[in-house]
Amino acid sequence: MSHHEIHRLHRSNWLRASVLGANDGIISTASLILGMLAGGASPQWVLLAGGAGLVAGAISMGAGEYVSVCTQSDIEGADLAKEQEELIRNPEGELLELKAIYIARGLEPELALEVAKQLTEHDALGAHARDELGIHEHTKANPIQAALSSMASFSLGALIPLIVAFILPIFNFSNQIQLICIALLSLLTLVALGALAAFLGGANHWKGAMRVGVGGLLAMLLSGIVGFGLGVS
Repeated sequence: MSHHEIHRLHRSNWLRASVLGANDGIISTASLILGMLAGGASPQWVLLAGGAGLVAGAISMGAGEYVSVCTQSDIEGADLAKEQEELIRNPEGELLELKAIYIARGLEPELALEVAKQLTEHDALGAHARDELGIHEHTKANPIQAALSSMASFSLGALIPLIVAFILPIFNFSNQIQLICIALLSLLTLVALGALAAFLGGANHWKGAMRVGVGGLLAMLLSGIVGFGLGVS
């Protein structure tokens, strides 16, 4: 009977980019809006600042993620090229290097040498990439995918406080009520998102929720204090 295990490591790259983007979108946009409201800005200025923050933040997140992943890929590519040169120049030394790695992992010297020989015959560069450099194909990130995930998730996250900031003035709520509503909704969304990310990653839900919630609360609180202290009203 075959046995299939469900692992979550393959989700790490897109999950990291998506969660980071959504968290940043909610926190930065909500903090910006709360700072503006605390400073007594009019609804028009609040929406203008929030909309500009959404566009700038989404582009910044996407570009930053793209550059980050491309840089990582460039480093891995350079290491692989160097490893390929070493395999051509000194194959015996590279074989012994693999043997030493497997001995350190608990294999007997004879078995370690045999494993190293067989893996080298099958795919020498792949064996060194995986066991010496720690480069795994299933965990490599796609720069375009990571950038688009970050941009989309940031935008969706930023839309939450921005939509609330658009709706509340229609009912003539005061700035104080708007502050409370936007802060509470943003905080609840952050907590739910943190719990969801922890669930998808197989981690503790409460820890994931608390990490995001506490960070978001501090950011919004400090932004409100700054807005109140430097306000226009």
